[in-house]
Amino acid sequence: MGARTIAARLHGTPAPGVPRWAVRTAYAITLAVLPSCLWRIGGFILGLPLLEHGPTPPEQDPASFDGGWAYILALSVVSEALALLCFGLVARWGEAWPRWIPVLRGRPVPVLAAVVPAGLGATVLMVFPYSMVMFSLGLTIRGDKAGIITHGWQTAVFWISYLPLAAWGPLLAVLTVHYYRRRRAG
Repeated sequence: MGARTIAARLHGTPAPGVPRWAVRTAYAITLAVLPSCLWRIGGFILGLPLLEHGPTPPEQDPASFDGGWAYILALSVVSEALALLCFGLVARWGEAWPRWIPVLRGRPVPVLAAVVPAGLGATVLMVFPYSMVMFSLGLTIRGDKAGIITHGWQTAVFWISYLPLAAWGPLLAVLTVHYYRRRRAG
């Protein structure tokens, strides 16, 4: 089984008229999100020495409360699942409801039903680079001490893991505009 066949089964066949760059952009989004998910799971759940936990109030350290590992795992899984939804902007299932959805199956997906959530998501994700810089400085978004600190090589691994995530918002915005224009033209 070839790579194209596997990709088509996992993400769906690209819709007619979708250029190759758009499909590659959808793949780039899923790959941009993956390193940060792996960093969180490695640092918080597996206890790898990717960060140092300083004295932090429990409400600020996601791994310190009961079920913290479940929160980190859920955050990572939901992040990657939302990234995978970007394939709806390039695949056939993003233009017509899939067969397994009872009442809607086969009907066209309204353009705004995809564009509005994708546009809002892209807008929210544009704020992410600010929060990433604050976190790397050991601060929360408000500027309070976060208690989660990286030093030396840990900081380099953090940036390598999280820097691709900053591309999610702009890439999603590009795909959303392309989806809107393509669907309106067709």
